[in-house]
Amino acid sequence: MDINYLWVALGIVVLFALSWIRILAEYERAVIFRLGRVQAQPKGPGIFLVFRPLDRMVRISLRTDALEVPAQDVVTRDNVTVKVNAVIYFRVIDPNKAVLEVTNYLYATSQLAQTTLRSVLGEVELDELLSQREKLNVRLQSVLDEHTGPWGVKVGMVEVKQVDLAESMIRAIARQAEAERERRAKIIHAEGEYTAAEKLAMAAEVIQKQPAAIQLRYLQTLVEIGTEKNTTIVFPLLSI
Repeated sequence: MDINYLWVALGIVVLFALSWIRILAEYERAVIFRLGRVQAQPKGPGIFLVFRPLDRMVRISLRTDALEVPAQDVVTRDNVTVKVNAVIYFRVIDPNKAVLEVTNYLYATSQLAQTTLRSVLGEVELDELLSQREKLNVRLQSVLDEHTGPWGVKVGMVEVKQVDLAESMIRAIARQAEAERERRAKIIHAEGEYTAAEKLAMAAEVIQKQPAAIQLRYLQTLVEIGTEKNTTIVFPLLSI
């Protein structure tokens, strides 16, 4: 009986020892708390021992994570209300800080992204928000990365996904674009008229210096009319 108890006790010890074994993938790290105090270096990847119940392990992934920022009501600097949503890409670079400095780094990063989106985009005008999105993405990434750095989180990229405008604002922008195109068309037409007038003035000066040039133009006009295969007969009359 003593031998049986010994084998049972040995089996329990072996099972308990096996429970200390932990295996982490290449993209994972383990923050170890021993008697409540964090170890200097995270464990992993690969196999290592966690001496339970003295040790407590918190598993952290080092892969890049994508977090969608819900649509936020933003009032731009020119007092236009828009709905803007975005997505941020971030990863943990310091597992110890991600566990010690913030309760839940995913939730904290999400809330920070929402407030930063409203504050940064509220400082720009609507035209800048629509036309300089790449510049705003870089600015958002810089602000978020600065604030999440103490948490051991690195924000790699921020992308503004969609900007929703009210129907009245869409119509106003369409009218503005149409008026802008009409203005450009009138300017181009006026420039063409001005250039044509300059060329005609130059041609008049040449004809005035060389009267025979007007006869050549008459002949050229007759040739152009003749190619149309019509029955019009033109007799040029020159004043003497």
